[in-house]
Amino acid sequence: MVVGDFALDLDLVVIGSGPGGYVAAIRAAQLGKKVTIIERDAIGGVCLNVGCIPSKLLIQAAHHFVDIKLNKYGVIAKDVVFDLEKTQRWKDEEVINKLTKGVESLLKKNKVEIIRGSAFFNDPHQLRVVSGDKAQSYQFKEAIIATGSRPLEIDGFKFEGRVLDSTGALRLKEVPKRFVVIGGGYIGCQMASVYANVGSKVTIIEAADNLLMGYENDMVALVKEQFVSKNVDIITKAKAKAAIDTEEGVQITVLVDGREQIVEADVVMVSIGRIPNTDDLGLQMAGVELDQRGFIRVDDQGRTSQAHIFAIGDVTPGAALAHKASYEAKIAAAALAGKNVKIDYIAMPAVCSADPELAIVGLSRAQAEEQGIEVNVSMFPFEASGTALSLGDTKGFVRIITEKHTGLILGGQVAGVGAGGIIAELALAIEARMNVEDLSLTIHAHPTMSEAVLDAADLALGLPIHI
Repeated sequence: MVVGDFALDLDLVVIGSGPGGYVAAIRAAQLGKKVTIIERDAIGGVCLNVGCIPSKLLIQAAHHFVDIKLNKYGVIAKDVVFDLEKTQRWKDEEVINKLTKGVESLLKKNKVEIIRGSAFFNDPHQLRVVSGDKAQSYQFKEAIIATGSRPLEIDGFKFEGRVLDSTGALRLKEVPKRFVVIGGGYIGCQMASVYANVGSKVTIIEAADNLLMGYENDMVALVKEQFVSKNVDIITKAKAKAAIDTEEGVQITVLVDGREQIVEADVVMVSIGRIPNTDDLGLQMAGVELDQRGFIRVDDQGRTSQAHIFAIGDVTPGAALAHKASYEAKIAAAALAGKNVKIDYIAMPAVCSADPELAIVGLSRAQAEEQGIEVNVSMFPFEASGTALSLGDTKGFVRIITEKHTGLILGGQVAGVGAGGIIAELALAIEARMNVEDLSLTIHAHPTMSEAVLDAADLALGLPIHI
């Protein structure tokens, strides 16, 4: 039973401590605001605890396992075993625990008060925080909503038992013999890569015509080529209808070309998208408007229909990306501090850590041409990179899309080793409105994978050196 209370006063309250919430809280505090953050679960949100960071860790561990098994670089080992339970302990104790404690320490260092519990709006200036059988009301001046999102559950696949969401797949203690992924987006392909690399028989079921919609076809082809080499089955244009537990595992009924077929698995992970955590906040009481899909409507500073309430990250329209949330957090905090800022997504990168890694930023060739822009496309293959050769991984390329007559950099795509890191240079180039000559005149350290950007820029100028 929740006991009544009197409302306490707060200045700026941030709801949620993920990569949007904690960044917003710290930046607002740095800009002179008195900030309180409310978190109902773990500090760091989905990203640090059950998303980006643990995914990257399992991906890296699986890559090490493959390299050792292949006796790569002349490193020879016998009886190589992948101990997933030990990997999970390392993930939880050595990585996630340190990161979440680090974020909490940063909040405290910036004098951000932390309140534990679930927040519910009572009206546009008051909310209530419930924790167990205790509750406290707070009167606030300003608020930032950063409550994130959760995996979408579909009919016939309730998250229980052998049917997992991405969080469950990240917490497995044993490598499943048969691992089925429903959804061929970036999360699905990343987890498929992990378990294929450590020995699972993997099947991907995707409703669309291809995997990884949003990435160029030649980039996706590299990932599919790797999947085929690891005996991964890919079923596209398919609808997953139901999952039924059996004594041996789980049976998934799939509709393909109008015919039903059965796919057997030990576990099945459903990863077809995420939905915003906006349905249990009392936003109607606060007068905060939602769109038809449940996302919070915001302007170009993150301001909602209530001028003193902002929203950032997965609760707003757009891609569910941690770095998008952090970017929006800084804009919202600056706007609350009275600065003249606005959101600009022109250089928003996206990364898929499959095999090989893929990264994109800015416009693709098709997108630029749809806008009536004449473009030049230059692509440098990693086969011509000395660093890629020395790393034993030459699959992939750097591609730069430029405005034909000015050389202005409009977009970039990287496939292959280190793609997620390389894309940052192209994102900066787009953000700074640079042209390819700027990149060509930038001295790149040798030997590094980033030199492929230099070579692609030289190629765009018509002055290639290494190709």
